[in-house]
Amino acid sequence: MGVFDRLPPMDHLRSEKMCFVQLIIPAESARVAVTYLGELGLLQFKDSNEDKSPFQRIFVNQVKRCAEMARKLRFFSDQINKAGVRSSVRPALEPDIDLEELEARLGEHEHELLEMNTNSDKLQQTYNELLEFKLVLTKAGGILASSHNHAASAERELDENIYDREVDEGNAYLLEQGVHQGSSGNSGVRFVSGIILKSKALAFERMLFRATRGNMLFNQAPAGEPVTDPISGEEVEKTVFVVFFSGEQAKAKILKICDSFGASCYPVPEEMIKQRQIFNEVSARLSDLEVTLDAGIQHRNKALESVGSQLWRWTIMVKKEKAVYDTLNMLNFDVTKKCLVGEGWCPIFAKSQIKDCLQRATLHSNSQVGIIFHEMDTLESPPTYFRTDKFTNAFQEIVDAYGVARYQEANPAVYSVVTFPFLFAVMFGDWGHGICLLLGALVLILREKKLSSQKLGSFMEMAFGGRYVILLMAIFSIYCGLIYNEFFSVPFHIFGKSAYECREKSCSDAHTAGLLKVRDPYPFGVDPSWRGSRSELPFLNSLKMKMSILMGVAQMNLGIVLSYFDARFHGNALDIRYQFIPQMIFLNSLFGYLALLILIKWCTGSQADLYHVMIYMFLDPAGDLGENQLFWGQKELQILLLLMALVAVPWMLFPKPFILKKLHKEVY
Repeated sequence: MGVFDRLPPMDHLRSEKMCFVQLIIPAESARVAVTYLGELGLLQFKDSNEDKSPFQRIFVNQVKRCAEMARKLRFFSDQINKAGVRSSVRPALEPDIDLEELEARLGEHEHELLEMNTNSDKLQQTYNELLEFKLVLTKAGGILASSHNHAASAERELDENIYDREVDEGNAYLLEQGVHQGSSGNSGVRFVSGIILKSKALAFERMLFRATRGNMLFNQAPAGEPVTDPISGEEVEKTVFVVFFSGEQAKAKILKICDSFGASCYPVPEEMIKQRQIFNEVSARLSDLEVTLDAGIQHRNKALESVGSQLWRWTIMVKKEKAVYDTLNMLNFDVTKKCLVGEGWCPIFAKSQIKDCLQRATLHSNSQVGIIFHEMDTLESPPTYFRTDKFTNAFQEIVDAYGVARYQEANPAVYSVVTFPFLFAVMFGDWGHGICLLLGALVLILREKKLSSQKLGSFMEMAFGGRYVILLMAIFSIYCGLIYNEFFSVPFHIFGKSAYECREKSCSDAHTAGLLKVRDPYPFGVDPSWRGSRSELPFLNSLKMKMSILMGVAQMNLGIVLSYFDARFHGNALDIRYQFIPQMIFLNSLFGYLALLILIKWCTGSQADLYHVMIYMFLDPAGDLGENQLFWGQKELQILLLLMALVAVPWMLFPKPFILKKLHKEVY
């Protein structure tokens, strides 16, 4: 352990040293001070009102105002997306406004937009109703014309005394009466015309038949094209119908049934001249409504464009204000109700920056009393803070996604800067794909100033945040791809000629008899002649599997070594004796020994079966290794390593819990 003791401290590989501070802020400068501290981002306030609900906090009304403004902004965003209006990526430059002015402007925009939506919905509903009326006029007019012709032919047959009374006397009588008397007489045939969903037409007809006891004639004609429903606004298949009946009671029943089935009834005159007049009037009104709707949509889109140009800026402003008041709700008033008292954690190196922020807040708020900032002693465990930049931030977020390190614990993100992209490249391993990845990363890095000031989509934002991760993954992928000799899965003779040649010029037996080695090994990476050979799969799989074992063992050893430095830093001898030492013994007695065998086999070119060696190390430790012996004394070493691994298991599992239990009893 003396070697480790002489190593320099891991100051830059641990979380920052923190201090517990207290702030006494005058009420008039509290908002400005918290705003500046939030922009600095180096102070974490402690919630002093944990026992209070959100509605019992001091600034609950301001939080509600911000939440209401956030709701209006979400409403604007939904309306912009629904209308398909493209808002400018770079927000328009406008003078700064305060929260009260922004609240008023948002209210005006919302009221204007709601009014436009209401008028547009009414006009659209009227337009859809007129479209249905026009369709009913067209289809019902045809039905009435055919009914009139049928009644006229029936009348001629009666006059010639060749009418067959056994053929549908009821319907013919209805049609005849309708033609003669129309809808003017009390005893004449009348009709109701309208439109209904195609899926309800059959049930609608049956209900009419039962309600009138068969004293009606139902005619229908398909609309022929999807119709926009005036109520729901959806495109549906509909059917135009005309119901002939007689009597006021039948009419009342039919209208009730139409209403219950959601059918829309429209008045259609029987005379063709009046039908044409109404058709022309409806067509003219539809043309006027189209012009009105287009003008309304253009006006609405212009209003949405003006809002969309500032939407991103306003959203950030509202989020900041809400975060400020949420933070102020963590503070408490002092006895005089003139100052807010807050406690929190900050890195030691940031104290001077925080003091400068508080001084600026005092000046800008025109406060006569300064803000008091001083350190306090506490027994609480400090939070973990790692100082990052635009290069290391993505790696730190990847590590934090799995778990945040304890205070002053070794930071795995420092090592992940290399290990994460390199292990990705071991799996990716193609320098053609790596070049494509590199070009994409370079585009994001070269345009980072422009992209950082724009509102990006979810995928683009994720790719931009990890641009340096992608850069390192691309570089390591090119390196591993050169080792694997793969360019879009195609090998190339980049570093010279292959070490193997065919037995004859035709190379007909290359895949059966194999190749001959005629020169020194390929200088760098995998020989391209392995590609397509009969032993390609066993060779490459063995290479990559064994290389993965070596890297895995190295990374596990790195983690255990870091645990030693943590235990040594915190003065925890228990972890060193009963965790670090047995873990190192167990890991390297088994997997470390396997990694050693792989290296020896590669260096000596032995044909030993490592599967057999590792399996029989447990099943028959004293057995003869035979052809699988790689060095002198291997059997004795295996017995020793196996005994050490067996001893390390209880050493690692049992002493530490019992010792901790004993210490706990002594304390309490």
